[in-house]
Amino acid sequence: MPETGQEGSMDMATRKRHSPEQVVRKLTTADRLLAEGKDVAAVCRELGVSEQTYHRWRNQFGGLKADDAKRLKDLERENSTLKRLLADAELEKAALKEIAKGNF
Repeated sequence: MPETGQEGSMDMATRKRHSPEQVVRKLTTADRLLAEGKDVAAVCRELGVSEQTYHRWRNQFGGLKADDAKRLKDLERENSTLKRLLADAELEKAALKEIAKGNF
């Protein structure tokens, strides 16, 4: 992975999104490397992620298996869609109430 001169920083072109399964695999690898005695900074370099990303993943996906992580992401995406639909419906309802007030 190319370095930009500052430890832990990456060029925008080298950033990539990881699937939940990839995150869980990398966390499993990190656990193994930490058990071998490597420190977090060395593990993060080997995984190709920043320490901030590692800790965020640990908080988000800590004890999950790959299938569980994928299911969690799918549910979060579905929940977001449903919230958006509900907000749209509430706006429509409020608009219809305003229109109905004017008719009576």
